Amino acid sequence: MNAITTQLNEIRSTADLVRASQAGDRVAFGELFERFQPTILAIATRRLRSAADAQELTQDVFVQAMQKIDQLRTPECFIGWLRQITVRMAINKSIRKAPAVSVEPEMLEATVSDAGSPVDAVLTGERKDQVRAGLDRLGAMDRDTLVAFYVEGQSLLQMSDQFEAPLGTIKRRLHVARKRLAQEVGELAVV
Repeated sequence: MNAITTQLNEIRSTADLVRASQAGDRVAFGELFERFQPTILAIATRRLRSAADAQELTQDVFVQAMQKIDQLRTPECFIGWLRQITVRMAINKSIRKAPAVSVEPEMLEATVSDAGSPVDAVLTGERKDQVRAGLDRLGAMDRDTLVAFYVEGQSLLQMSDQFEAPLGTIKRRLHVARKRLAQEVGELAVV
């Protein structure tokens, strides 16, 4: 009977602390924090599996509880209400938080490869060969125009000076040469 009486006194004192907190007594809310912080921390740790995240969530739960304590209609249900807030906030935090992956820069450099797979290398080599063969089959003007722009990196103005042609003519030559190369490369791919 003593255990039941002690438990009832604790419920009453928790309820009294809740009522006092609802009336604006911050000291009473501080006592609620001291009493239930270990329980909330345990729930948060179990849910989040990170001590740091659990401590942060515990603080957030009590801030939320302090802001919304007026909404609690049955002060005797404070711990259940607090647990619900904790579970809901833990679920929200775990859903919204992307998994953090910590990698040392040296490890990242050692494991990241700029080169593609061997198949990619073969396909790229074949494609280059096709483009070269296509360029060889083009007329001199088309080939020179494409090489100047894409291989040598000349601007349209530089090409205009080099070929002694107006800018509009260079644009047109480049457009026509690209189409012809696409036809040549397309024919080579079929063969």
